[in-house]
Amino acid sequence: MRRVRIGDMEVEDSAGSISERLAEAFARREHPLCLCQPVGVPMYVARAGGRHVLKRMPGSGPRHGPDCDSYEPPHALSGLGAVHGEAIVENAEDGVTLLKLDFSLSKQAGRMAPAAREASDAGAVKTDGSLLSLRALLHYLWEQAEFNRWRPAMTGRRNWAVLRKFLLEAAEGKTAKGKALADVLFIPEMFDAERDAAISQRRETFLSRAMKAEGKRRSLAVLIGEVKEVAPARFGHRVVIKHLPRFPFMLNEDAHRRMNAVFAPELALWNATAESHLIAIATFGIDAAGIASIESIALMVATDRWLPFENRYEGALINALAKRGASFVKSLRYNMPAAQPMACVVLRQDGAAPLGMYVVPDGAEGDYREKLDELIAESGIAAWTWNIGDGAMPELPG
Repeated sequence: MRRVRIGDMEVEDSAGSISERLAEAFARREHPLCLCQPVGVPMYVARAGGRHVLKRMPGSGPRHGPDCDSYEPPHALSGLGAVHGEAIVENAEDGVTLLKLDFSLSKQAGRMAPAAREASDAGAVKTDGSLLSLRALLHYLWEQAEFNRWRPAMTGRRNWAVLRKFLLEAAEGKTAKGKALADVLFIPEMFDAERDAAISQRRETFLSRAMKAEGKRRSLAVLIGEVKEVAPARFGHRVVIKHLPRFPFMLNEDAHRRMNAVFAPELALWNATAESHLIAIATFGIDAAGIASIESIALMVATDRWLPFENRYEGALINALAKRGASFVKSLRYNMPAAQPMACVVLRQDGAAPLGMYVVPDGAEGDYREKLDELIAESGIAAWTWNIGDGAMPELPG
């Protein structure tokens, strides 16, 4: 529970009057103060999902108390540090965030799309912070929706309907390629046989708006969905998304081959972990026959709690912390290559300083360990390290 000061009044963010207070602050362009620290931490008010919400000021996350809902680990501990301020430009005055993407949101009529950057080795190991890859966009929205965070009260409260609601809210106030991201982001509704006709009608209405022709070019939409299967088709393959059983997305042979090469670790991890979720983000268009075809795609694996993880060691650490009742923030890689160290999670300990937790791959060489030591030293946060080559997971913090 968070206390904030709006004008000369202190109020809890769960109070019944908070919506009215935030609306007033929004109209006055006032910056409320989060009282997690004695001097207060400035915040701002934005509109999302038809309501007013409290947002932390750009770059202010580490200034909040570790117990505060607005606490954010230092950006350098994840891939966010390389893109924030360049590929992600926040404006707290109007609440609009500019996203600079390295992939297209349109396609020239009658032409094949260029090879997807995310479906190439360059896309998989890209370190440039000036543009967001497709995977980085997914990580950003996941983090904005706070699905990389865990606290015990979240147990049993996440399903696809919840994810969809907050991912769509996270997209509001974001622009990319001259478009409002919310206008092109397609996240399927949770399937309900009794409402199938109404859901289908809303889907078709949204896609017809999102894919309007722009001269000789046609807009593409961005899909975020959970993969049910990738199956052979008569020509190429089709990606079947959960909650869209009768609306497949076609994938040509070249894109399928590249996806399997670049995202082999994610596909293997999903295949080996029965309770995991495979999340796809893809740009797609619809042809004259009404068939959806994927232009570019990226994949991410999440635990049964919908927390992203990159390997079974990260999965084991996340599950152990969650079972212990810990609160933590999972770091996301964005554009950062696998060879670059980052924190696995930042543990938020009640009444104590945050703790960075690192999983060091087996066979990590001197250069990796030097970078890790520098990262830990620069973060200013104490560290817990699991060296995979040394064997089983070390004892967790008390």
